[in-house]
Amino acid sequence: MARLVKDVMTTGVLALPPEASLVEAARLMRDMDVGDVLVADSGRLLGVLTDRDIAVRSVAMGHDPHSMPVRSVCTPGVLTVGPHLDAWQAMRIMGEHGVRRLAVVEDGRPVGVVSLGDLERAREPGSVLAGISAAPPNNGA
Repeated sequence: MARLVKDVMTTGVLALPPEASLVEAARLMRDMDVGDVLVADSGRLLGVLTDRDIAVRSVAMGHDPHSMPVRSVCTPGVLTVGPHLDAWQAMRIMGEHGVRRLAVVEDGRPVGVVSLGDLERAREPGSVLAGISAAPPNNGA
């Protein structure tokens, strides 16, 4: 894999302010067909919120997703990489830290997200993981 993170990452980064509700986050994820959004304040990355965070850290605990702000359930201290990092190194970082996605930051601002699926599609387009990652959402199922 002789590619850079910028060649495989998802651009058009989705970022919500920390006071946005979980319902806003869930709708944005649905509309953009993604499983995570970044939480940022004035361009400064504060955390990452996944669809699993919404389900496990909020809804399953009985919290009201209409009034619960994303800052209360997002994962702070997000691992970041630069867009010019070798994609193989990004995959190693994921493995070392047991994460499936990394925020891509340039000049202190989020510019994208690189996921394990993104990296697998670049490394081995015909693999099962690449196929799952490239498949359209299973809407309504």
